[in-house]
Amino acid sequence: QVQLVESGGGSVLAGGSLALSCAASGYTRRMGWFRQAPGKEREVVAIVMTALGRPEYGDFVRGRFTILEDNTKRTVYLQMNDLDPDDTATFYCVASAGDDPFYGWDSRSSYSIWGQGTQVTVSS
Repeated sequence: QVQLVESGGGSVLAGGSLALSCAASGYTRRMGWFRQAPGKEREVVAIVMTALGRPEYGDFVRGRFTILEDNTKRTVYLQMNDLDPDDTATFYCVASAGDDPFYGWDSRSSYSIWGQGTQVTVSS
């Protein structure tokens, strides 16, 4: 079973930046991030199709976040700029194994591998 190791996150003032990284211990087809704020549904942040580097972003990102992959290290990075208090959430790294069914890049069901979550807190 592939495992994900997340790092980064923390606290920042509104308008600031944070970066997250996530390393996979084996092959994945897609990797990226979901997030869940208190009292809200878990939502997709950004996904990249590994080895192809083709990113997709949640609508709320609006050009503020960038997901990058280093396929040689099986690692994805999420650079988050212009953060807002509404971005406060637990961010979860996700990955799809080679045989995972695909329900859409933005569907939680497409990703069988989840990290433990890392907290991002944005204060005004």
